[in-house]
Amino acid sequence: MPKFAFGEIARFAYATFCSDKERFSLTALGVAIGTASVILVVTIVMTGKQYALDQIQRIGVNMIVVEYQGGDRGNDFVTVDDMHAALQQIPGIVAASPVVPLSVRVPVGFGKERELKLLGVVPEYFAVRNLVILSGRFFDWEDEQAHSKVGVIAQQLAEQLYGSVHEAVGKTVKISGLPVTVVGTFREGANTFGGSEVTNNTMVIPYAVIGYFTDPPIVRQIYFSAAEPSLVRSVTKHVEELIRGRHRPQSSYFVQNLSGVVAIANRTANALTWVLLSVSAMTLLVSGVGIMNIMLATINSRISEIGIRKALGATNRQIHFQFLAEAVMISLVGGLLGEIFGLSLPLSLRFFTQYRIPISALSVIVALAVSSSVGILAGTAPASLAARLDPVESMRHE
Repeated sequence: MPKFAFGEIARFAYATFCSDKERFSLTALGVAIGTASVILVVTIVMTGKQYALDQIQRIGVNMIVVEYQGGDRGNDFVTVDDMHAALQQIPGIVAASPVVPLSVRVPVGFGKERELKLLGVVPEYFAVRNLVILSGRFFDWEDEQAHSKVGVIAQQLAEQLYGSVHEAVGKTVKISGLPVTVVGTFREGANTFGGSEVTNNTMVIPYAVIGYFTDPPIVRQIYFSAAEPSLVRSVTKHVEELIRGRHRPQSSYFVQNLSGVVAIANRTANALTWVLLSVSAMTLLVSGVGIMNIMLATINSRISEIGIRKALGATNRQIHFQFLAEAVMISLVGGLLGEIFGLSLPLSLRFFTQYRIPISALSVIVALAVSSSVGILAGTAPASLAARLDPVESMRHE
């Protein structure tokens, strides 16, 4: 086919498109909706996945927790000696802290008391648990070694007792008659909705001080922090082996990290992507049926024109490409409009709000490629039908 024929076919397809704008525009709208839905589906899933991973990162992606589950011959809790042994024997651990929980009741004025959850920890707990200090400070090793009666309280507790996190600093809480000074307020890096040892009524105090309220201190958990995310799995394995080797064989211990949660989040996001993309594909399939329908109607109304073009020397291939080009033009117009619609929402949120919505360049390319393929597939059968028409019979058609 001569090169100029392609340009002629494209101009003819454009002229046909303009001759019946309403019908072709409605058909292109179906393609636009399907294309936009593909982009938005990928954007929504990527946003959800990013949010979930950000929350896990804030909790502490390098974190490893050890907890005693039970046994056949009495309690066999983990100990501070287990923590020190892990720090000395397992490479890759940069910080660790025991956790000694204790529930007490404290006076809050006017003859009333309230439940308070004490956590006895060492200063590394702040880094291992990725806590956020809202006011004041976290206690340090100097406080730990001096047995300083200081502590930090959760944000909700500070607001309920003192009105704000800043007003809480410097206040004194009497625990079993012993005054403990509030030196700071905190919150978790991400809201765990009660799924961790930290609650709305939590006060964190030095491990050396918790011994004043419970003797001996019973370590319920040990938190470790690996130097790098890539070391988490190996460190977890070695910690589990060390703990089991230092305790009775009948004892059961729970050793976990968040890498499993990350894997679950990735698998869930991928599964959700395929499900939603299947729904979007149905939309594009319906739009493809619409393109085929309008092309068949167009051919039926232009049978005489096809006969005249063939009588003037147009080949079957030229007729085929002419109508295929019209179908592809509909899908391309719809695809481009769909990409504009699909990108306008995430781009608007990125430019006008603080939310950094992820945008997948691959989804944009795939959406346009799929919409073009729909036009080619949906236009092939009508174009072949037009190319096979007999010119004599076509010219007789009214």
